[in-house]
Order: sequence, then structure tokens, then C-alpha cells
Amino acid sequence: MTRRSAWVLSNGMIGMDNQSLGLAEALDLDVTIKTLHPAAPWMHLPPSLWLRPLHALRPGSDRIEPPWPDVVIGTGRLNVAASVAIARASKGRTRNVRVQHPRIALRHFDAIVVPEHDRCTGSHVIQTLGAVNRVTQARLDAAAAHFAPGLADLPRPFVTVLLGGNNSQYTLDATFAARLAGQIGDALRSSGGSVLITPSRRTPPELLQPVQALLQHYPGRIWLGSDDNPYFGWLALADTIVVTADSVNMASEAAFTGKPVYVSGLSGKNNKFERFHQRLQERGCTRPFAGELSVWQYAPLDETRIAATRVKQQLGW
Repeated sequence: MTRRSAWVLSNGMIGMDNQSLGLAEALDLDVTIKTLHPAAPWMHLPPSLWLRPLHALRPGSDRIEPPWPDVVIGTGRLNVAASVAIARASKGRTRNVRVQHPRIALRHFDAIVVPEHDRCTGSHVIQTLGAVNRVTQARLDAAAAHFAPGLADLPRPFVTVLLGGNNSQYTLDATFAARLAGQIGDALRSSGGSVLITPSRRTPPELLQPVQALLQHYPGRIWLGSDDNPYFGWLALADTIVVTADSVNMASEAAFTGKPVYVSGLSGKNNKFERFHQRLQERGCTRPFAGELSVWQYAPLDETRIAATRVKQQLGW
């Protein structure tokens, strides 16, 4: 049976792309990534104000022309208008699937997958606890086999630390980094073992330096981008995971493993990030990090597969 074709719309933002790709992979689609670079002034305007969005792209964007795909999937504000234009240009042949709240009329989409904290509802809206993602057990198993030999000299247990960066909700500055490094040190003194530190592209130097200095006192590794990204491998090999609170994606991916996940940086603000983290705690996936580690069990968070099943139902597949 021929697999259905899909365009995944990308604006070069890895966190957004991974959500679209994760859903497309769970739907078993034949994926083509279409990279779009919106031009000014459109890139600064809400999607509802874009005129002729397929002509509002800068040079270097991929060509958007027939044959149209069976499905178009996108995440984030910068490709919302393009996805609607593609569906219209196909005269209804292309089904428009959106990840995250589109912030325009929901009638333009055939299925919308949103995290609960986006507070988006509708007959064709599929809510998830966290972000859909590309983590699968097969991917974790393969990455664990690949990266385990490079950690053979380190003592267990492994504490994997996922570092994010500043955003509109959180400031991860030198003060935060010093506190986090001190708490990780406390945990390692108590539990023994090793620390595996993987920063993101958003991690500022002032956050990275104090945490990196832990390796002067405790066994471990830090990924600085010069070799293969060990992210999936270190998730799979972790005994405990510590993740900064700024990333819904990282917390969702960590909770897929079923390992104890600690969240560092909870601020108590009443915003969507806090709603998300509260729900993860209520489900038993995470606890706030204060420098102590313990072991508990919970059902792994596999929202991507659940969302894909419901999207198929919504599209009549």
C-alpha cells in the first residue's frame, strides 16, 4: 500500500519541526520537509493578516507548487498562513493538520493537535498533556546501543541534565545556573554516579559554565556540539533526568522514558508553562528539583502515538 504524502512546513526552528515531524512519523506518512522563510512585513504580522502567503516568502524558501501532498503539517505562527493557502490551492485535496493553537479561525484546519495548556477546544481539536515529539522506544534503544560504549568508564547511576535557555516565561541566568549546579552536586554526593549534560541551542554561556564545572569534581560528560548529538542516547541511558522548566518539549520527551524526571526552575507564575508542569506533576511524571534524588514509577507519557490515532480518526483514515 502506498503511503500518504505529507509536507512538513519548517521555519528552521528545531523545537517546532520536531513536533511536526514526530506527528508525521507516528502517522506513517511519506514526508517532504518544505522550508519557508517569510518576508517582511508578513513575518511580523498575525497569520490572519497575511496576503498571498505563498508569495510572501524570501529567496531560499522551497518551491510550493503542485503536485500537492495528501497532508500538510506545521507548527508555529510563521507557517500557519502558508498551510491554509496550500490546502486552498489543492482545492481541498490536501488535509491541513496543525500542531499548537493556530491563533486563527479553527475552521481552516482538518485536525488540530494542541497541548492542554494552550486552552484550545473544538470538535476537531485533539488535546495532549505535553508536546508531540519524535521520541520512540525504537529510537531510544538504537541511540542507547550507539552511545553506551562511550560511557562504559563512568559509574552508575547516570543523572542526565537537559539544559534549555531563556524565553518569555523564564530567565535562566548565572544565578539560576549556580543554584542548579549546586543542587546537582548535592545530588551526586548523596547518590554517587555520574552526570551527563546536554545543552540546547538556546543555552547561554552563563548557564553552561557553572554546570560544566561540575565535571571537575564529579565523573560525567557534557556535549558541546562537536560530535554526534547524544540527546536520545543519554535519555535512554539515564537513571534520573533533570530538565529546566523553560521547555515543554524537553519535559515531554523526558517523561516518555518512564524514568524519574525532576524539573528545575519552577517559578510559581500563573501561565501556561506552570499549568503544564502542574499537570505533569499530577500525573506522576515529574517532581520539582531541590538537590535530592529518589526513584518512582509512572506510565510513560506517549502522547504522540495517542494523538496520531485520533488524527487518523478525525481524517477518516
